[in-house]
Amino acid sequence: MKTAFLFLLGALCLPAAPPIVIQNANVLTITKGSFKGSVVIQDGKIIAVGEKVDIPAGAQIIDAGGQYLMPGIIDAHSHIAADSINEGAVSVSSMVGIEDVLNPEDIAIQRALAGGVTTANILHGSANSIGGKCMVIKTRWGKDTAGIQFEGAKPGIKFALGENPKRQGMPTTTGRRGGGADTANLRYPGTRMGVEDVIRQAFTEAKQYQAEWKEYEAKKARGQIVIPPRRDLKLEPLVEVLEGKRLVHAHCYRADEILMLLRVADDFGFKIKTLQHVLEGYKVAKEIAAHGAGASTFSDWWAYKVEAFDAIPYNAAIMHKKGVLVSLNSDSAELMRRLNTEAGKTVKYGGLTETEALALITINPAKQLDLDHRIGSIEAGKDADLVIYDKHPLSSFAKVQKVLIDGQVYFDRDKDISDRNQMETKKKQLLEKEKQQAPQQKKQGGAARRPV
Repeated sequence: MKTAFLFLLGALCLPAAPPIVIQNANVLTITKGSFKGSVVIQDGKIIAVGEKVDIPAGAQIIDAGGQYLMPGIIDAHSHIAADSINEGAVSVSSMVGIEDVLNPEDIAIQRALAGGVTTANILHGSANSIGGKCMVIKTRWGKDTAGIQFEGAKPGIKFALGENPKRQGMPTTTGRRGGGADTANLRYPGTRMGVEDVIRQAFTEAKQYQAEWKEYEAKKARGQIVIPPRRDLKLEPLVEVLEGKRLVHAHCYRADEILMLLRVADDFGFKIKTLQHVLEGYKVAKEIAAHGAGASTFSDWWAYKVEAFDAIPYNAAIMHKKGVLVSLNSDSAELMRRLNTEAGKTVKYGGLTETEALALITINPAKQLDLDHRIGSIEAGKDADLVIYDKHPLSSFAKVQKVLIDGQVYFDRDKDISDRNQMETKKKQLLEKEKQQAPQQKKQGGAARRPV
């Protein structure tokens, strides 16, 4: 007890981390213009931004030397750091959650970090009309499972429309004489009509469940002795959706299914926070904007599946100009490392300004995750999640030099390169040690197996 007290006392007495000043940078704030200046960081937060700032005593100086400083990139649709993303055996799997399968040792986290990504929305897969719960992470490479989770982020849930959730499963011959197919393994729904039915039925049940709990709470408040309703872990997240406590991120492609989901949401009184992929969004941008949904799309992917044949690279720009809150996502651990150049494509395909293009991977996805009060732009009071590029980030030649998350440097290109030889040497030493120990281990294992 005494030791624990002394440890806590020592921790409280540790000196605070010194302030950090990034100076001589071309600062791309996204929301407050661009200029050559400095950013001051204290306790993981941005405390000052400007062409001229007061440098606190004892501050650590990072001289950007005319390089480009922008907010950390936010990927609104990713599956990295998740060991398993689809619970495909049922149509509604809202009882499961990505938080239970997060893998902080996934190398994709480090690679995303090296590409300037500081925040990612880790989604359940698209095998279900209503999938599992999502998890927002920060790419704090080296931290444990709890350490990569974005504390205080609003919870989300994944929906899916179209071809993916209407996959019926594969017939099996298990337990059948004569090798006939066991149709019991076929899962409903098998059509787009069935997908809508599954979603409507789930929310009908969720409203009934919500009403039961409201009745229980009302009786309890009046002092009545009542038995609480039986908890349903599948319906609880859907009640949170109805009450605006959980964000809906819906995988979709075609215009007809987009309109269908907006109608379903309106009928049940909730909002779709983001339409994911939404490749035909340009056809119904006006309706998407009227509902208040965001759109998280690809820059120029098309014709990779039958649903994507009407996709066009102007999709993001058209939706943006029609008043839709648009972001660009990766849905790929590989593409995730180059979201800055993905954003640059909208300058060519749609004529967006440089700031509008960068907003697609910073402040816009921050708003789609209800996190724009903390991330997405360089403003005083926000988390110090920052990226330094050697060239303008929309250039295909731009390389990430440093990445800070909560004011801590998590990636330094020069250090990363210089450490490679040391890491390679250490790897060879470990392999050699393993090679030397193998014969002895084999000998001991053989002796253990000899009969006595």
